[in-house]
Amino acid sequence: MRDLKLKLLIEQLDRKFQKLSIIDDLIIPSEGWVFSTRSALKMTLRQLGNKLNITAQSVKEIETREKNGSITLKTLKDVGNALDMKLVYGFIPKEKTLEAMIEKRAYEIAEQIVYRTSNTMKLEDQENSIERLRHAIQDRAEKIKSEMPKYLWD
Repeated sequence: MRDLKLKLLIEQLDRKFQKLSIIDDLIIPSEGWVFSTRSALKMTLRQLGNKLNITAQSVKEIETREKNGSITLKTLKDVGNALDMKLVYGFIPKEKTLEAMIEKRAYEIAEQIVYRTSNTMKLEDQENSIERLRHAIQDRAEKIKSEMPKYLWD
């Protein structure tokens, strides 16, 4: 990668993702964290509502919104504070690192470019060997990865 700042940013984020990766297989309680935590503490809706300065019905609505995925991060943070807990939030790349995501995408684009060119050459009776194509794809992927062009995520 040519851009040193970008490389540093990717490395920093990858270190953070690595710390988060230990919760990659975490299963969220079916009723949501708010309900499950409140229940485990034997705290009533009214008691949590008092800590949040809202009604018991509003707490129930928060639990429902969390369960159906329409809750805001601010609300979760407020509930966490009321429960004397910290909200943890982030992303975990499916490829484990941003570096791996970039490599995968660069390789996909390189394949498209090389095979498109190869098909044109094939039509002109100038077909390349499989080994030469693999090498061309690898070279192109490295170039794409180092340049990080704007079309990388198109």
